[in-house]
Amino acid sequence: MNPRVVLTVAGSDSGGAAGIAADLATFAGLGAHGACVVTAVTAQDTLGVRDVHPVPLDTVAAQIDAVLEDLPLSATKTGMLGSPEVVRLVAERLAGRPLVVDPVLVATSGAVLGGAEVRDAYLEHLVPLATVLTPNADEARALLGVDEPPRTLARKLAGLGAAVVVTGGPDHAQGDVDCTDWVALPGEEPVPLTHPAVATNNDHGTGCTFSAALAVHLARDVPLVPAARRAAAYTTHQLTTSANWSLGRGRGPIAHLRGER
Repeated sequence: MNPRVVLTVAGSDSGGAAGIAADLATFAGLGAHGACVVTAVTAQDTLGVRDVHPVPLDTVAAQIDAVLEDLPLSATKTGMLGSPEVVRLVAERLAGRPLVVDPVLVATSGAVLGGAEVRDAYLEHLVPLATVLTPNADEARALLGVDEPPRTLARKLAGLGAAVVVTGGPDHAQGDVDCTDWVALPGEEPVPLTHPAVATNNDHGTGCTFSAALAVHLARDVPLVPAARRAAAYTTHQLTTSANWSLGRGRGPIAHLRGER
């Protein structure tokens, strides 16, 4: 029986921790066939982003067409899109099946990966068509332009038309032993999903891994809340695997070794 085909539309990461690298490894780890559309080539490592080279719009479109015309696509996950034109292209070509939108606007290092025009394009074109958004709290604040608690951010984003999972990391300085993600469906109050925190600095690529795992489970027709639980469990397992690694000089990579299903 053929595996489900899941597409990532995102940027590369030369350090192998995030973006296309994280997505394809996660798809494979969960038994899906991964296809990819590269939106930008980045020079980055565990210390930050050194350079970003956007892929021309026509080339992005040609990659999407190559996938759609040849493979039975079950779901799409987006990461760094980089320009309003690519955001609109994704909305035009890839809506209509499970679409997980990880609104990458700012890297963990602080590098800007999408400015105000990209944010506005997300809100106007892509958010209303998404199956689910997966921002962390900072990304949710950047999208909405407000400084609110994660629960409130989830409710406000869901009011724009898509389901939302606002992912939450632990505050190790406060002794947190759990993470809380807030799941909100349009018209409903957010629901907290808790999962164990992992004490590690090797977390580069965590958001990509979660959203990619979520896309695989949605491709298999798993409902959103259990799909989010499974994606969080997979991400926790990968963080635990790499917790004591010493790769890189900065925030090391989450493990992309084959994980538990």
